[in-house]
Amino acid sequence: MSPFDIISFSLGGAIIVIMLFGVIVSAFTPSLDKWSKRYFIWLFTLLFLCAVVCFLGLIFWYDPTKAKVEKVVYFFESLLLSVPIFMPTIFLLHATGEPIKNSPLFLSIMAFLSVYSFMLILSLFTDVFYYVTADNKYVRGPLYALTVAPMLCILVFNVAYAVKRRKALSKKYFVGLMIYMLPMSMALVVHMFVSIELLVAFGMAILALVMFALIISDNMEQNARQQREIAKQRANIMVLQMRPHFIYNSLMGIYYLCDQDAAKAKQVTLDFTTYLRKNFAAIASEDTIPFSEELKHTKAYLAIEQAQFEDSLFVSFFVPHTSFRLPPLTLQPIVENAVVHGLRGSNAPIHISVVTRMTDWVSEIIVEDDGPGFRNSADDHPHIALGNIRERLRLMCNGSLTVSPREGGGTVVKVTIPLDRS
Repeated sequence: MSPFDIISFSLGGAIIVIMLFGVIVSAFTPSLDKWSKRYFIWLFTLLFLCAVVCFLGLIFWYDPTKAKVEKVVYFFESLLLSVPIFMPTIFLLHATGEPIKNSPLFLSIMAFLSVYSFMLILSLFTDVFYYVTADNKYVRGPLYALTVAPMLCILVFNVAYAVKRRKALSKKYFVGLMIYMLPMSMALVVHMFVSIELLVAFGMAILALVMFALIISDNMEQNARQQREIAKQRANIMVLQMRPHFIYNSLMGIYYLCDQDAAKAKQVTLDFTTYLRKNFAAIASEDTIPFSEELKHTKAYLAIEQAQFEDSLFVSFFVPHTSFRLPPLTLQPIVENAVVHGLRGSNAPIHISVVTRMTDWVSEIIVEDDGPGFRNSADDHPHIALGNIRERLRLMCNGSLTVSPREGGGTVVKVTIPLDRS
């Protein structure tokens, strides 16, 4: 066996393994949407079948008695090679939202495929395109280049359409399609004059994997954007679910303070306004905010509560580290949980401390209270709120939240946010 034969068999085997790998990865990649999953399973399956047929052609090539079999194998090889060239048309129309029915691009591609199929069938009965000699030697006919021309036209039409509709495609979709189609167009031009069927198949396999990787990357980015949107919606829900009784109690407290202590009533009104403004600002926030903003929000909330529970609520702050960002409505709801859960059904005073610190890798917020600690009850609002904060921390800044009992009674809530090295 010559070195060329060894390379040919190695390429054929590599294509089979690579495409089988592509089918498996396509089927089990969770970040792919349903349509893209089906598309790539079909694409890699067809390329796998094409590789198998090419490999069989190599095997029969060395048997002089298999001339007729070799011609049939070459027919199916040529037929299967056309399908991966046609597949980008389906992807393009889906990605741009253009319906396949009555699509000028689709009708043009189908016309080229019909011409190509007709020439392949005709090649079984004539020698003008190609023929196989009695001793199993493959020979190109004088009109062989015509059989490649329809495939080249399909790629050219797809490239032109992709360029024309590039604004309707994501950047990675466009780049992936160009990476798949442009080199293939150049390879087909060479193939019109030099027989490189196996290299064309190998090129299709590699370029299909590159396109697949870009599409997966784009799908992952879309999923990330969706998760951020979900996080934003959850923040909105938290804002819209502000406890009505807290608002009523605050307004009634201001009402009575107006007669008892006008200056204090003005201050509480200002704090209440700040609290509401920070809540509503969180609705419009699509990104993390400086810790200093969240701290103002928290202090405004506490000022309102302390106006009503001045003999029962004591809060201390030690926040030397403030130069980091976090999702809106992170610290304030944690402190609110401590206040509400600590003062509910108890006449005992509650002490809350808020501490921030920075380590080599993370920023930390520690909120401690000496209240009764979490109890199992029908009211699971504290657990829902903390779970909501934990999820938004994970999605928006790769942070985390832990809840643990405090030594001596009470609860410790720790927020951990990785440092932004940029």
